[in-house]
Amino acid sequence: MEYLKYVNILQGTKSDMRFSNGNTLPMTQMPFGMIAFAPQTYGANNNKWWFSPDKPYVEGIRITHQPSPWIGDYGTLLITPQSDVIADNYSVAWSGYGRDEAVFAPDCLSIGFIRANARMELAPAERSAAVRVSFDTYCQKCLSLFNIMGRCSIVTDADRDIVFVRTDGFASGEAKDFAMYVAVHIKNGSIDYDRVKIVNNGENNGAVHLMLKEDCDTAELDIAISYISFEQAVCNLKETEGKTLEQVRSECVHSWEEYLRTFEIDTEDEDELKTFYSCMYRTGVYPHKAYEIASDGNAVHYSPYTGKVHPGIRYTGNGFWDTYRTVLPMFAEIRPELYADIVRSVVSDYTEGGWLPRWISIGETGCMPSTLLDSVIAQGAVSGIVSAEILEVALEGMIKHANVKSDIGCFGREDIVEYNKYGYVPGDMYKESVNLTLDFAYGDYCIAQVAKVLGKTDIEQEYLTRSKRYANLFDKDMGFMRAKDINGKFIEPFDPYSWGRDYTEGCAWQTTFAVQHDLDGLADLYGGKEKLLAKLDELFGQKPFYRVGGYGTEIHEMTEMAAADFGLCAISNQPSFHLPYIYAHFGEYAKAQYWVEWMCDEAFSYTDDGFPGDEDNGSMAAWYILSRLGMYPLCPADDYFVKIKSRYGYKINN
Repeated sequence: MEYLKYVNILQGTKSDMRFSNGNTLPMTQMPFGMIAFAPQTYGANNNKWWFSPDKPYVEGIRITHQPSPWIGDYGTLLITPQSDVIADNYSVAWSGYGRDEAVFAPDCLSIGFIRANARMELAPAERSAAVRVSFDTYCQKCLSLFNIMGRCSIVTDADRDIVFVRTDGFASGEAKDFAMYVAVHIKNGSIDYDRVKIVNNGENNGAVHLMLKEDCDTAELDIAISYISFEQAVCNLKETEGKTLEQVRSECVHSWEEYLRTFEIDTEDEDELKTFYSCMYRTGVYPHKAYEIASDGNAVHYSPYTGKVHPGIRYTGNGFWDTYRTVLPMFAEIRPELYADIVRSVVSDYTEGGWLPRWISIGETGCMPSTLLDSVIAQGAVSGIVSAEILEVALEGMIKHANVKSDIGCFGREDIVEYNKYGYVPGDMYKESVNLTLDFAYGDYCIAQVAKVLGKTDIEQEYLTRSKRYANLFDKDMGFMRAKDINGKFIEPFDPYSWGRDYTEGCAWQTTFAVQHDLDGLADLYGGKEKLLAKLDELFGQKPFYRVGGYGTEIHEMTEMAAADFGLCAISNQPSFHLPYIYAHFGEYAKAQYWVEWMCDEAFSYTDDGFPGDEDNGSMAAWYILSRLGMYPLCPADDYFVKIKSRYGYKINN
């Protein structure tokens, strides 16, 4: 069976700041590849929402690593064919394109630029790509490389038929001395170096126009990137050296087919096949490899913490607040070697930068609260995937951020000093205090799990005790987790429908059940599982409603919860992922089945509006996959999956 034909890389791309159907990009790349490509339809002012499937125009094909529009891009360069009048800026060089004639696929991107009367075709490798640009015009022809962000420098080497571009732009995070080095090798001698034009070299709007020879209508080239040096970029060109575009594409097809066939599902429903395998593609996009193979055959990587080159592997494009819930637990089941590499990577980040990461783009962004990487390390420990040697160092980093406040806001647990002093994060001192407290309690449980595996009984018991601190914020009379002040009093006024202030991207309804490591203990606080389940019934049974509360305005997660219409279960956002599965934990399998099936049927599809909210690095796609297969990692730190009836039969090919 061929699987790639079912993949739509446009799934979830129809999004904007006010409403997300995924906030995805149509990434043409190898599974977990270091380089990715996507069409740029509108990139003015470094707009983070720079692609729309509805626009009949395109500015070029962009080298991209963007993990989310909320994070932005890094390591970017725009490739645009031009003819006749040559524009020096991509916002002027844009062209109409034939949407129906374009090819958007993981293994191939092919777009016809009407204005230039040219077609660009591209096939990706791990850190490089083969590109062909064919013109059908008598006018002057060129291939332009436009810098998108940061400063750039451009050098041509006619003797080697290589153009070098260095660009240092990144949208967010910590990245000392970051730069992307690009080597463009012209394979068919099509460029007239006497007429190459470099514009604004060294500035943030730099560009180079590679003019084709008058008697040449096709440019064939290989493009490779490096975060280390131009020399390493040339080394990375070896991936496509001596290969045609079709050969590079064939290798990419093989890699994707191997990944997609991980799950063989038994259904003849064409739409379900498309949705399932489009979601599988999404789980294979991130994290991106951020390491390279040196000339001696060893893996090396640029460190955003030191600005230097270090031995070993590294991955980026991973927001652990999102990915710990579904996609990483899925990797633990189907790609344990990748899972182990990801943990090795974050431990390297700790040894190089002094802190375990929270949300990595090229460097740490600190985008979301808490240190939920703790859960990833704990699952790696209890499942036996991660070695004791790596766990020893990881535990050191976990204990550090559980007790020490970083002087750099994007690292560590934000309000850990007060959490340890009061047993909760005080809401009169800090925003999102309820979510922080519950996340810290779960993180403490994760520390206990790692310590248990390593035989450190004293640490295990200490952090097991700390993991019960979630109970400090439970209001038994109201039946919700609520913020307290430094004197231990619940903060008034309280409105369970009010978003923000004490809660992260939600209100008391969605947040109260975030005790995945001790649901039985939460049930005891309610006075028994029957009362907890009654509260859950109430959550699902209401019409969607919210008050803007601490946000002061509507945020897209509110709009999406109402549009999805599953009561107050905001399946459009990761904190609600586990809510229907709580029923299964307490034996109410029929209710879990009912809600999960309805959500999968109504909220997901393979189309460009195919997700109910931000997809976030494979996490929402993995929720759909696991749900269709009848399983959910209710507590990853226990490696605990609850099971319900599968939609169809399947087998796993590891």
